[in-house]
Amino acid sequence: MPHVTLSGEGLTIAQTYAIAKHYDPVELDREAAMNMAASRRMVVRYLDEERTVYGVTTGFGRFSEVVIPADKRHTLQVNLLRSHSAGVGTPFSETVVRGMMALRANALAKGYSGVRPVVVEQLVNLLNKNVVPVIPSQGSVGASGDLAPLAHLALVLIGEGMATYQGQVLPGAKALERAGLTPLVLEAKEGLALINGTQAMGAMGVLAVHEATGLADWADAAAALSIDVLRGIPLAFHPAVARVRPHPGQALVQQHLRDLLHGSQLTTSPGQLRVQDAYSLRTTPQVHGAAREGLAHIADVVTAELNSATDNPLLFADEDMVISAGNFHGEPLALVLDYLGIVAAEWASISERRIERMVNPTLSGLPAFLTTHGGLHSGLMLAQYTAASLVSENKVWAHPSSVDSIPTSANQEDHVSMGTTSARKSLTIVGNLRYVLAIELLAGAQAADLIGPTLLAPATRKVYEWVRTMVPTLEDDRSPAADIEVVAAAMLSEPGQQVLNELGLGRGIIVS
Repeated sequence: MPHVTLSGEGLTIAQTYAIAKHYDPVELDREAAMNMAASRRMVVRYLDEERTVYGVTTGFGRFSEVVIPADKRHTLQVNLLRSHSAGVGTPFSETVVRGMMALRANALAKGYSGVRPVVVEQLVNLLNKNVVPVIPSQGSVGASGDLAPLAHLALVLIGEGMATYQGQVLPGAKALERAGLTPLVLEAKEGLALINGTQAMGAMGVLAVHEATGLADWADAAAALSIDVLRGIPLAFHPAVARVRPHPGQALVQQHLRDLLHGSQLTTSPGQLRVQDAYSLRTTPQVHGAAREGLAHIADVVTAELNSATDNPLLFADEDMVISAGNFHGEPLALVLDYLGIVAAEWASISERRIERMVNPTLSGLPAFLTTHGGLHSGLMLAQYTAASLVSENKVWAHPSSVDSIPTSANQEDHVSMGTTSARKSLTIVGNLRYVLAIELLAGAQAADLIGPTLLAPATRKVYEWVRTMVPTLEDDRSPAADIEVVAAAMLSEPGQQVLNELGLGRGIIVS
């Protein structure tokens, strides 16, 4: 398997996801190591010259005016990690933590943080050996970086904290020993450099964006199957509609729906059954398209952040400048990850309305709750309840975190982003979206069985058949929970991606 080379430049969402989720190996770029060495020489020179430099020869935050004696600078870095490891709550998943390590290594590899290459090499070793720090998920305010989560991460590098290795949770020193690694001994500035950054919110943002990108196509596929079995009117998706409202996302979804519904024996013309469809069918391109455009913008911002130096202070070796600034502030991610939560909530919201139309006999013309033995059987009645519950829950999670700020560090850090909360919420909403789309696919497949799947369009029949490879037709009542779980998991699997490719989907969020 080829290595992902970390240089501080060009790292993509897909590469980060592969490192975090699929254990792709990583390595430090040689030129990046030289750039890091150059900024490190600045730190050494400033120490020799006894300059006052924040975090190098001074304390942190409110203590930035306190000069630290030369013989205490190593202790300063260790104390920083220990004191800032104040996280609480359920630990992040190993996937999130692996993403954090990859992103922190990439940020340091840019060469503006004044750390030795060995610091990044230690992060690389942890990734390649799969030593995963245990990091509580709560406690970051998203400015000065993700201080608490990154401090828990950094403790393991020096043989403290806790880590998971080969399925066991161990003290950091024991995990390193079993992996054949030696604890890192920090020098001046290096503890600060390890925790000043946006990598907790960034890692969650990567996972949420990557999964939402795949679900964007499944939303179109599920909608097409629903429109087909509900005998919708494809004229609403005519290219002329998008020409007079030229949003690229709308045009793309209209194209998807035209392609997916082509050849259906179920879809209708205006006036054949009804003059026009309900909004949840007719405005699918407008809603899905706007969500796609929003996701494209979010992905651009997240990608920029993956390749950013988010430390403080920053050291510019070519200009011999050290600058205390604010690249650690999570506002760019906080705003777009709040936006991502809204985008995913809207996909789920319109999906649930299509589910309701399928299970409601007054709206669908199909048997109530998609069972032929109503009364004795309840069919998919409660599956729609589950979708409604998740959509309602999303409305709570979609409330923005970025509008809030609570000053910290004795009012030195008097505006913070709360971006890590934005990231946690967006990841939750994307997970809920996956379940709602799975329920829509199950309802569409069940409706197709009641109508006759041979009447479907060739493409929507392929969607139906894919669902039926995993879940049999609902003849007698059974628990829908397992069915929902298996379809939800399959959507973002390799076979699921293959189905999207065969349908002409899976080409990205926006095709211009």
